[in-house]
Amino acid sequence: GGVGWCLLWEAGLAFCDTLYVVIECAFLIPSGSEAGEAAEYDPDLLDDPQWPCGKHKRVLIFASYMTTVIEYVKPSDLKKDMNETFREKFPHIKLTLSKIRSLKREMRNLSEECSLEPVTVSMAYVYFEKLVLQGKLNKQNRKLCAGACVLLAAKISSDLRKHEVKHLIDKLEERFRFNRRDLIGFEFTVLVALELALYLPENQVLPHYRRLTQQS
Repeated sequence: GGVGWCLLWEAGLAFCDTLYVVIECAFLIPSGSEAGEAAEYDPDLLDDPQWPCGKHKRVLIFASYMTTVIEYVKPSDLKKDMNETFREKFPHIKLTLSKIRSLKREMRNLSEECSLEPVTVSMAYVYFEKLVLQGKLNKQNRKLCAGACVLLAAKISSDLRKHEVKHLIDKLEERFRFNRRDLIGFEFTVLVALELALYLPENQVLPHYRRLTQQS
C-alpha cells in the first residue's frame, strides 16, 4: 500500500548522498524500446538452451517421434551465430547474449564468494534480465547494473548486517572495477527503473533457482 511505497522511497533516497546524484544517475539508463518494456518477463528466455544452436540445428520428424540433431561447429562460430540470432530477434538490446551470460556468471561467482543464498542470486538475475529485456543496459552501465542488482537482492532477501553490506560492496567494487560511490548512486537508479518492484512472484524466481541449484 501507500505506506510500503513510501518506506521503499525513503529507503531508496538513503542510497544516495544527495538528490542531485539520483537525478544525475537517472540519465545513465536509456529509456528502452516500447516493445521491450511491454513484453511480459520470461525467466527462461535468456537461458533457453536453443539459443546456442542457431542455424546449426536440424529437426527430424518421424512417424512416432521427433529428434534434434546439432552438427559440430567451432565454438567461436557457434558464439557468433548465437549473438547474431539474438540481435536479430531483440534489436533494442545493446549487449550480446554472450556478454549478458558472462555478466550473470560474474554475479553468481561473486555471490558465492560472499556466501549469498541461491534465492538471492535468482532475484538478482530477475532484476538484471528485466533491465536487459527493456533495453536499458549498454556497454557503459552494464557492470553498475549487475552490481546494483546483486546489492538490491541481498538487501531484500537477506538479513545483512552493516559490516556484511560493506563487505559485499567491497567485493562488488573489486569484481566489477567501479567506484562504490557510483554503485550506491546507481542502486537507486535501478530501483526506479524496476518501478520499485523488488518483491518478486515465485514463478519469476523459481526457474533461476532450479538452474542454480542444479549447477552447484
